[in-house]
Amino acid sequence: MESKSSGSPATFIDNLVVPGDVVVDLSSMTNQTIKLGGGLRQDCDAISVMKAGKLRFSKPNKYWVETSQKRYVPCAEDSILGIVVDSKSDNFLIDMKGPALAFLPVLAFEGGTRRNIPKFEAGTLLYVRVVKANPGMSPELSCTDASGKAAEFGALKDGYMFECSTGLSRMLLSSPTCPVLEALGKKLSFEIAVGLNGRVWVNANSPSIVIIVANAIMNSETLSGIQQKIMAEKLLQKIQND
Repeated sequence: MESKSSGSPATFIDNLVVPGDVVVDLSSMTNQTIKLGGGLRQDCDAISVMKAGKLRFSKPNKYWVETSQKRYVPCAEDSILGIVVDSKSDNFLIDMKGPALAFLPVLAFEGGTRRNIPKFEAGTLLYVRVVKANPGMSPELSCTDASGKAAEFGALKDGYMFECSTGLSRMLLSSPTCPVLEALGKKLSFEIAVGLNGRVWVNANSPSIVIIVANAIMNSETLSGIQQKIMAEKLLQKIQND
């Protein structure tokens, strides 16, 4: 198969790309550093596509291929929802909905020392950051941001967690706020954590609100922005009528 190539990444951004497409020619980009996310690889000066999807770009310099799939392929700096499977003396083993279990060092928490190691039972849901994701090695996770602060990371208590495609996760995290979350947020009070690994956690004071939000999100993947708003408004109207 013949590959397409272009010296300008702008040609491909937000467009469909397929394996073999050369989306960035580094020889034409002097004094620039770029970060590669999932679906891309570097061969000398050529950045080529490894899997079909849409090429995405986030400022200042990150490129990745966005695909919608059930299984998650780990990528450094992704924020994900992991489930504790087991605990060892030095780390926790985490199910991240990927090809292998990841490990979370017991000291990978803000102010983490041997004296204050957290205790997590099997089944505990954690919001964590992927630190390392190298082929052939178990991914490494952390409960801190890049500066060592806990930020929003840590255990998620109560609430309801459900799984979705990775494409839906990215849509929920997109900026500006995706229409379904914007419509729901105007009328309902709830907490939400979205992992790029295709997991979503929702919590609210009322179980009925959790159900409404979860159903609205799961129904939104194949809908346009306008359709998402209409669907959310119908669900909200149903609550008022009940």
